[in-house]
Amino acid sequence: MRRLEAGRAAKVAGTVLLVLAIGSAAAPLLTPYLPDGIDLANRRNAPSFTPLFGTDELGRDVFTRTLFGTRVSLVIGLLAAAVAAAVGVTVGALSGYARGWTDTLLMRMTDAMLSVPTLPLLMIAAAILEPSVAVLILLIGLAGWMETARIVRAEFLSLTERPYVEAARAVGAPPWRIVIRHLLPGAAPAAAVAATLAVGRAILLESAMSFFGVGIQPPQPSLGNMLYQAQSSMSTEPWLAVFPGAFIFLTVLSVYVVGAEVGRESSSS
Repeated sequence: MRRLEAGRAAKVAGTVLLVLAIGSAAAPLLTPYLPDGIDLANRRNAPSFTPLFGTDELGRDVFTRTLFGTRVSLVIGLLAAAVAAAVGVTVGALSGYARGWTDTLLMRMTDAMLSVPTLPLLMIAAAILEPSVAVLILLIGLAGWMETARIVRAEFLSLTERPYVEAARAVGAPPWRIVIRHLLPGAAPAAAVAATLAVGRAILLESAMSFFGVGIQPPQPSLGNMLYQAQSSMSTEPWLAVFPGAFIFLTVLSVYVVGAEVGRESSSS
């Protein structure tokens, strides 16, 4: 029964993610408004049938801005997780296969990176650089590869002791072939779980950075900077924070539920 319930939760979470992805991608078709379109005649309207999520202090449609902000968060989350996975798999594979001083050096570097608080580090780096979408993807990806590296290293250390790997070495297979053909496929399920969970972490980091003013800059909407702009009117216009916050919550929760299901399926197989 628990497995059945977990499967249902993952299906619901996957459906929510699919709806959010399609809705944010099709935002220009779903709403007639521009995300930064100002309409001073309709300022601070409460949510209703139209406007669905209300308007802000400049008359901008909150529903439109939330959809476009979700698109930014999903793009940054997915691509930053891809960067983190690429770096983490490379470091973990090299460390787990080479062992010796290479393993020691790479793992001490990984431990040093893990000891540094991620959010302050990213905020300092983003304050120095221009905080564009591409820069945020690179920064968040390069700050989130350590967990994947440790997981892939552990898988490689286990897999290199398997008989089929020893047989491949005995017949003279080159190291690159052993890694690509025999070790990476075995470590792929664990790496996929780490990459899935990294998407949610990247979305939270982007939202936090935008909230503190070093992420996506206005007028381009992001869920984080929408929360930042809404903090001064929480008591009078709560919808300005409720809807972006709810979309962050739904997106991250759905990603983690899907990641947990991927991990359960990987462990059971």
